[in-house]
Amino acid sequence: MIRRWHSLLLLLLLAATPAFAQSERGAPPESAQAVPWSSLSPDQQKLLSRFGNQWNNFPPERQQALARGSHRWLGMSPEQKGLARERFQRWHALPPEERRNLRERWDRFKSLPPNEQAAVRQNFRRFQQLPPERRQMLREKWHNATPAQRQQMIQRMREHRLKRMQQGRGMPPRRRMG
Repeated sequence: MIRRWHSLLLLLLLAATPAFAQSERGAPPESAQAVPWSSLSPDQQKLLSRFGNQWNNFPPERQQALARGSHRWLGMSPEQKGLARERFQRWHALPPEERRNLRERWDRFKSLPPNEQAAVRQNFRRFQQLPPERRQMLREKWHNATPAQRQQMIQRMREHRLKRMQQGRGMPPRRRMG
Protein backbone atom coordinates (compact mmCIF):
# COMPACT_ATOMS: atom_id res chain seq x y z
CA MET A 1 0.00 0.00 0.00
CA ILE A 2 2.81 2.44 0.86
CA ARG A 3 4.59 1.62 -2.39
CA ARG A 4 1.37 2.33 -4.26
CA TRP A 5 1.04 5.76 -2.57
CA HIS A 6 4.68 6.55 -3.39
CA SER A 7 4.00 5.69 -7.03
CA LEU A 8 0.80 7.72 -6.92
CA LEU A 9 2.65 10.67 -5.42
CA LEU A 10 5.41 10.47 -8.00
CA LEU A 11 2.97 10.38 -10.88
CA LEU A 12 1.04 13.25 -9.32
CA LEU A 13 4.21 15.30 -9.08
CA LEU A 14 5.19 14.51 -12.63
CA ALA A 15 1.73 15.06 -14.08
CA ALA A 16 1.35 18.37 -12.27
CA THR A 17 4.67 19.77 -13.44
CA PRO A 18 4.47 21.30 -16.92
CA ALA A 19 8.26 21.62 -17.29
CA PHE A 20 8.71 17.87 -16.99
CA ALA A 21 5.77 17.17 -19.24
CA GLN A 22 7.25 19.46 -21.88
CA SER A 23 10.69 17.88 -21.60
CA GLU A 24 9.18 14.47 -22.28
CA ARG A 25 7.65 15.84 -25.48
CA GLY A 26 10.91 17.26 -26.74
CA ALA A 27 10.75 20.84 -25.49
CA PRO A 28 13.30 20.92 -22.67
CA PRO A 29 13.62 24.13 -20.74
CA GLU A 30 16.66 26.16 -21.71
CA SER A 31 19.76 26.01 -19.49
CA ALA A 32 18.40 23.37 -17.14
CA GLN A 33 20.72 22.90 -14.18
CA ALA A 34 21.06 19.62 -12.34
CA VAL A 35 19.69 19.60 -8.80
CA PRO A 36 22.14 17.98 -6.37
CA TRP A 37 20.47 15.45 -4.07
CA SER A 38 22.22 17.13 -1.14
CA SER A 39 20.47 20.43 -1.96
CA LEU A 40 17.06 18.89 -1.24
CA SER A 41 15.63 19.33 2.24
CA PRO A 42 15.51 16.24 4.48
CA ASP A 43 11.72 16.15 3.97
CA GLN A 44 12.12 16.27 0.19
CA GLN A 45 14.75 13.53 0.32
CA LYS A 46 12.41 11.39 2.40
CA LEU A 47 9.52 12.00 0.02
CA LEU A 48 11.70 11.21 -3.02
CA SER A 49 13.71 8.45 -1.30
CA ARG A 50 12.80 5.80 -3.84
CA PHE A 51 14.74 7.84 -6.42
CA GLY A 52 17.80 8.55 -4.30
CA ASN A 53 19.95 5.90 -5.99
CA GLN A 54 18.84 7.00 -9.47
CA TRP A 55 18.80 10.77 -8.88
CA ASN A 56 22.08 11.52 -10.65
CA ASN A 57 20.92 9.58 -13.71
CA PHE A 58 17.81 11.75 -14.17
CA PRO A 59 17.95 14.61 -16.68
CA PRO A 60 18.19 18.04 -15.02
CA GLU A 61 14.64 18.88 -16.15
CA ARG A 62 13.27 15.86 -14.30
CA GLN A 63 15.32 16.64 -11.20
CA GLN A 64 13.96 20.20 -11.22
CA ALA A 65 10.39 18.99 -11.74
CA LEU A 66 10.65 16.50 -8.89
CA ALA A 67 12.28 19.07 -6.59
CA ARG A 68 9.56 21.66 -7.36
CA GLY A 69 6.80 19.09 -7.07
CA SER A 70 8.07 17.72 -3.75
CA HIS A 71 8.42 21.27 -2.39
CA ARG A 72 4.87 22.05 -3.49
CA TRP A 73 3.55 18.79 -1.99
CA LEU A 74 5.21 19.42 1.35
CA GLY A 75 3.63 22.87 1.51
CA MET A 76 0.10 21.56 0.98
CA SER A 77 -2.47 21.21 3.71
CA PRO A 78 -4.02 17.76 4.27
CA GLU A 79 -7.12 18.97 2.41
CA GLN A 80 -5.05 20.14 -0.55
CA LYS A 81 -3.21 16.82 -0.63
CA GLY A 82 -6.54 14.99 -0.64
CA LEU A 83 -7.78 17.10 -3.55
CA ALA A 84 -4.51 16.53 -5.40
CA ARG A 85 -4.86 12.77 -4.92
CA GLU A 86 -8.43 12.93 -6.24
CA ARG A 87 -7.29 14.91 -9.30
CA PHE A 88 -4.55 12.40 -9.93
CA GLN A 89 -6.97 9.50 -9.66
CA ARG A 90 -9.33 11.19 -12.12
CA TRP A 91 -6.39 11.87 -14.46
CA HIS A 92 -5.17 8.28 -14.21
CA ALA A 93 -8.69 6.98 -14.97
CA LEU A 94 -8.85 8.91 -18.25
CA PRO A 95 -8.25 7.02 -21.48
CA PRO A 96 -4.78 7.70 -22.96
CA GLU A 97 -6.31 9.57 -25.92
CA GLU A 98 -8.13 11.98 -23.61
CA ARG A 99 -4.95 12.56 -21.58
CA ARG A 100 -3.09 13.31 -24.81
CA ASN A 101 -5.82 15.78 -25.86
CA LEU A 102 -5.64 17.51 -22.48
CA ARG A 103 -1.84 17.80 -22.72
CA GLU A 104 -2.20 19.33 -26.19
CA ARG A 105 -4.79 21.81 -24.90
CA TRP A 106 -2.42 22.71 -22.05
CA ASP A 107 0.41 23.25 -24.54
CA ARG A 108 -1.85 25.48 -26.67
CA PHE A 109 -2.86 27.47 -23.58
CA LYS A 110 0.77 27.92 -22.52
CA SER A 111 1.66 29.15 -26.01
CA LEU A 112 -0.90 31.99 -25.78
CA PRO A 113 0.30 35.48 -24.95
CA PRO A 114 -0.16 36.41 -21.27
CA ASN A 115 -3.16 38.65 -21.97
CA GLU A 116 -4.99 35.83 -23.75
CA GLN A 117 -4.13 33.39 -20.96
CA ALA A 118 -5.62 35.89 -18.52
CA ALA A 119 -8.79 36.12 -20.64
CA VAL A 120 -9.12 32.32 -20.69
CA ARG A 121 -8.70 32.20 -16.90
CA GLN A 122 -11.26 34.97 -16.45
CA ASN A 123 -13.75 33.17 -18.70
CA PHE A 124 -13.20 29.97 -16.75
CA ARG A 125 -13.85 31.76 -13.43
CA ARG A 126 -17.03 33.32 -14.84
CA PHE A 127 -18.16 29.92 -16.12
CA GLN A 128 -17.53 28.35 -12.68
CA GLN A 129 -19.71 31.04 -11.08
CA LEU A 130 -22.71 30.16 -13.24
CA PRO A 131 -25.44 28.00 -11.71
CA PRO A 132 -24.81 24.27 -12.37
CA GLU A 133 -27.86 24.01 -14.64
CA ARG A 134 -26.61 26.86 -16.83
CA ARG A 135 -23.11 25.33 -17.05
CA GLN A 136 -24.61 21.98 -18.06
CA MET A 137 -26.80 23.63 -20.69
CA LEU A 138 -23.80 25.46 -22.14
CA ARG A 139 -21.71 22.25 -22.17
CA GLU A 140 -24.47 20.40 -24.02
CA LYS A 141 -24.87 23.26 -26.49
CA TRP A 142 -21.11 23.21 -27.18
CA HIS A 143 -20.89 19.41 -27.52
CA ASN A 144 -23.91 19.28 -29.85
CA ALA A 145 -22.66 22.12 -32.07
CA THR A 146 -20.97 21.56 -35.40
CA PRO A 147 -17.44 22.95 -35.86
CA ALA A 148 -18.90 25.89 -37.81
CA GLN A 149 -21.40 26.62 -35.03
CA ARG A 150 -18.62 26.46 -32.47
CA GLN A 151 -16.61 29.00 -34.47
CA GLN A 152 -19.65 31.27 -34.53
CA MET A 153 -20.02 30.93 -30.75
CA ILE A 154 -16.36 31.82 -30.27
CA GLN A 155 -16.64 34.80 -32.60
CA ARG A 156 -19.77 36.08 -30.79
CA MET A 157 -17.97 35.74 -27.45
CA ARG A 158 -14.97 37.69 -28.77
CA GLU A 159 -17.22 40.41 -30.13
CA HIS A 160 -19.13 40.58 -26.85
CA ARG A 161 -15.88 40.84 -24.87
CA LEU A 162 -14.54 43.55 -27.21
CA LYS A 163 -17.79 45.49 -26.86
CA ARG A 164 -17.59 45.28 -23.04
CA MET A 165 -13.95 46.39 -23.11
CA GLN A 166 -14.74 49.36 -25.35
CA GLN A 167 -17.69 50.40 -23.19
CA GLY A 168 -15.55 50.12 -20.09
CA ARG A 169 -13.02 52.55 -21.59
CA GLY A 170 -15.70 54.95 -22.74
CA MET A 171 -15.02 54.10 -26.38
CA PRO A 172 -18.02 53.60 -28.65
CA PRO A 173 -18.34 50.06 -29.98
CA ARG A 174 -17.16 49.61 -33.54
CA ARG A 175 -19.94 49.25 -36.05
CA ARG A 176 -19.88 46.41 -38.50
CA MET A 177 -19.60 47.28 -42.14
CA GLY A 178 -21.77 45.55 -44.65
